[in-house]
Amino acid sequence: MQGQAMIKLEDFSPFSSLTAAGKSRLREGVVSRHAVSEAPLLFKGQQISGAYFVLEGRLRVYSLAPNGTEATMYLIDAGETCVFALNSLFNDLLYPAWVQAVSETTLAFLPGPLFRALFAEEAVIRDLTVRTLSTLVFRLMAELEEVHLFKLNQRLANLLLTHASSAGTLAMTQQQMAFHLGTTREVVARLLGEFVALDFVETRRGVSLIRDVAGLRRVVSEG
Repeated sequence: MQGQAMIKLEDFSPFSSLTAAGKSRLREGVVSRHAVSEAPLLFKGQQISGAYFVLEGRLRVYSLAPNGTEATMYLIDAGETCVFALNSLFNDLLYPAWVQAVSETTLAFLPGPLFRALFAEEAVIRDLTVRTLSTLVFRLMAELEEVHLFKLNQRLANLLLTHASSAGTLAMTQQQMAFHLGTTREVVARLLGEFVALDFVETRRGVSLIRDVAGLRRVVSEG
């Protein structure tokens, strides 16, 4: 990762609500980092030296099976932080997963001593930490429920519905969808072909366009 002009972390809640002393401490210690698309950032077993906050772009936290199959655990969007990194930092644990940039991403890195000091001195940072931990618990529960209860075509339909833009466009390659779902590109291509045949989706290079939201919803609810 290479440094670049920082997008102010203070523009994001709750850092915008820090005390004057907290903002001064933040400015002195925060480091801006830039990651290109799909660049590996963190690895399983890595020591964590601070807290990471996404300022722009998106990060993907994923697991890796012995056979090389990847499965997305959760995504980190602008204004959010990596709860695994926070847990590793506070409990002196090694990082339990892998992280990569989904798109070009700008990060704010708060070294461990800085984040610990803000946590001790600023109520908004303590609230952020608790809310982040709570949010992840529900996200992981939802992912586990989907894996155990949904068929793969339902999970793909749900991926399209929940991650497409307001215009119904999902800018993910079939390989990226496969990584997210923990399957192969060939399986995703077959299922997308079935959605195309039903006129639920239109596919282009690296992009899927939803044509029938109701149809995809029926797939999710009925299998």
